Amino acid sequence: MSPASSIIDVAALARLGPDPDVVISSRVRIARNVCGLPFVNRATHAQRHEVLRVLRKAVERSVSPGLAWLELHGAAPRDRTLLVERHLVSRHFAESDSPRALAVSPDERTSLMVNEEDHLRIQVLQSGLALDSCFSTAFGVDDALAGAVDWAFHARWGYLTACPTNVGCGIRISAMLHLPALRMTREIERVQNAAKDLHLAVRGYYGEGSVTDADFFQISNQTTLGSTEEALLAEFRDVVLPRLVAYEREARQQLLTRDRLLLEDRVHRAQATLRAARLLAHDEAMRLLSRVRLGAALGLLPVDMARVQRLMLEIQPAHLSLLRPEAAGGDDAERAVRADYVRQALA
Repeated sequence: MSPASSIIDVAALARLGPDPDVVISSRVRIARNVCGLPFVNRATHAQRHEVLRVLRKAVERSVSPGLAWLELHGAAPRDRTLLVERHLVSRHFAESDSPRALAVSPDERTSLMVNEEDHLRIQVLQSGLALDSCFSTAFGVDDALAGAVDWAFHARWGYLTACPTNVGCGIRISAMLHLPALRMTREIERVQNAAKDLHLAVRGYYGEGSVTDADFFQISNQTTLGSTEEALLAEFRDVVLPRLVAYEREARQQLLTRDRLLLEDRVHRAQATLRAARLLAHDEAMRLLSRVRLGAALGLLPVDMARVQRLMLEIQPAHLSLLRPEAAGGDDAERAVRADYVRQALA
């Protein structure tokens, strides 16, 4: 196995987990700030370095020693982009030039962003529907660090964070969902409107600031104040997520029953285009792979859904240039290499 393949193998988004037909991944993220130091957006360069020093010492002392520590202000551009494509850091975090770091476990399940919007963002990401596991792991890290760091905390308001919507317990629970049938049946706007009423955030494939392209939607709680961590988890896991998953599955059955020919035409056309195209932009490839993934999930195409899942990661610009260095030769070269790579994968 090549080093590039080994890197991709550990990515959460390269694998299928529980309920893979709809749920791409689950994530729990916790925001914390060091008491006595200004929030990142108000901190000086020296104070941000102090945050790095304090948290690196705490992480190395209290959390698993297997975590790799990477200071992003010294990282190469492609390495930063790889981290974004693997959903380990935000695009804003990757592109910033301030002192910041990422600590990540060998399996990439657990990662810690230092000096993003808050001093610390603990993140646990897993394939498929795995919220309970993400939750317990994330708070295990939080408990370990609490013995080494004094967090900014208010007796009335709870944990203090840079963004008001995170004040309280500082937790964001989210799932990446594949909702192609709801878009095809034009029900996705109803879902987005309902999400607002339920105080949920709906974002695109790359999280905050990204568009909801290719039928992939990141759904998360939007507020944490006035609720416990356990209550937020229970509502999201037992109420919100099951309803969304059931709604998508019902839409798929509706298409199979009422518009089967149209559905078959769309998934077969997508597969045919991917098998024939000589130039593929990333956004077009993702839209087509979304439909192929739907066809695989419904048994309409003889395609391995796990292979499609892996392709979604591999065709991203930085990953593609890692697998095929010639893809770094400019936009036309990248589109040609991507098309060739996908044709071979789906042959």
